[in-house]
Amino acid sequence: MLEVERLRKSFGSLLVTDDVSLSIAAGAREAVIGPNGAGKTTLFNLLSGELRADAGAIRLAGRDITRLSPDRRVSAGLARSFQRNNLFMGMTVAESLATAAALRSGESRVFWRSFARAASAHEKAARLCESVGLADHSHTLVRHLSYGSQRQLEIALALAAEPRLLLLDEPTAGMSPEETKSMQRLIADLPRELTVLLIEHDMDVVFDVAERITVLDYGRVLAQGAPAEIRRSPIVRQIYLGEAA
Repeated sequence: MLEVERLRKSFGSLLVTDDVSLSIAAGAREAVIGPNGAGKTTLFNLLSGELRADAGAIRLAGRDITRLSPDRRVSAGLARSFQRNNLFMGMTVAESLATAAALRSGESRVFWRSFARAASAHEKAARLCESVGLADHSHTLVRHLSYGSQRQLEIALALAAEPRLLLLDEPTAGMSPEETKSMQRLIADLPRELTVLLIEHDMDVVFDVAERITVLDYGRVLAQGAPAEIRRSPIVRQIYLGEAA
């Protein structure tokens, strides 16, 4: 589903992505971990088109998307959540999701038609609410949702784009233990036709969700492998998992 080949990105003299390569099979659940400043979010920004790579290639389901704009990457099947919520606080949950669904289907382009009559968008919004556990909050203003529920909504908004590859940037950041467990269940229940790549600092979440892990350090791939391999890796334990502690 995703092939990244020798991706490089510099800001001036600072090399933040250093020949990163990875390959993710369709339907896989994979994670990127590493200490602060390792280049994880920069990698996601390169994958989603927020940043333009200096060198290297990105292919989605065999299609080269390296030079595509972010919106064209979404059309190609890539969606992401962000480390910080980026939501329409003055809308209800259902309105937010219906808007996203209408944008995906093209209904929003028919300017003379009442949006209230966009039945398919509202039906899809209801299904998305159900799928992420927000059915009881569909008519709640987004600003009144708990932080954890706002994170759930952000994933639902990404799912509204009908992606084949979903990038999740620290989905449990700032959550309580109970909210974290709820998010773990949400990710585990995502359909298998959807490929998931996540950045996450909570190692319990990583080792519970991911089938394969890529470890970054100073923009380079330090290690790649199954969770058990990463746990056993001496260099990973020393640099990231805290062997001394």
